Amino acid sequence: MSTAPRSRATRPVDYPTSDGKPMAETDLHRQDMVDVIETLQDHFAGDPQVYVTGNLLLYYVEGNPRKHVSPDVFVVRGVPKLPPRDYYLLWNEKKSPEVVIEITSKTTRREDQNKKLALYRDVLKVPEYFQFDPTEDYLKPSLQGHRLVDGDYQPIPLVHGRLPSQILGLHLERDGTALRLYNPATAARLPTREEALAASNQQLALTNQQLALINAENERLRRELEALRRTLPPAAGDPSGSCGTSS
Repeated sequence: MSTAPRSRATRPVDYPTSDGKPMAETDLHRQDMVDVIETLQDHFAGDPQVYVTGNLLLYYVEGNPRKHVSPDVFVVRGVPKLPPRDYYLLWNEKKSPEVVIEITSKTTRREDQNKKLALYRDVLKVPEYFQFDPTEDYLKPSLQGHRLVDGDYQPIPLVHGRLPSQILGLHLERDGTALRLYNPATAARLPTREEALAASNQQLALTNQQLALINAENERLRRELEALRRTLPPAAGDPSGSCGTSS
């Protein structure tokens, strides 16, 4: 008597949270990456449907943990920013990154310019891809942008020395070795988180100083008023000012 073959239980696929590679080549590259991620997170903090992250493994083929990429910075609109993720599973999120920024270096330049560019263009179909070389070692110009047009990447032209992102509504620009974000709506750069904290502390210090001055002025006026009261004759009928005695 023949028996039907037993079906094998499907094992859950393990998607690692790290690829074993360093976060960045140098302290400078890491700081640039962190500053851009935090600045974008703060800029979009009020919109729960804009997810900003970076240095996070993105898996794009279900069941195949070898098919992954780890963009330095990426932004997706229409995807909830919470809860925090261990990795980005494309088939669960159902949306590819819309903006990717790579802080390139000597060791990553070939991957950033060839393998990743092709992956972002042909597989993930990322609408905007930017590359920034903080040390100006190889990328000429050191800040470049690509926009997906009819399935191919076209260079993004400069506007007043900056690269505009249609997705972000912001412009990218070089400032020394830093990559900064400029808001054309306010005609000002977005502050980094460190700059915003310093400005907040300065404002708090000014507020405390102003409160101290106000309190000091109030105390001075109170003392002057008290001294003035002592010099005035007592009002008629004021028992505290009567000096006569009853017979």
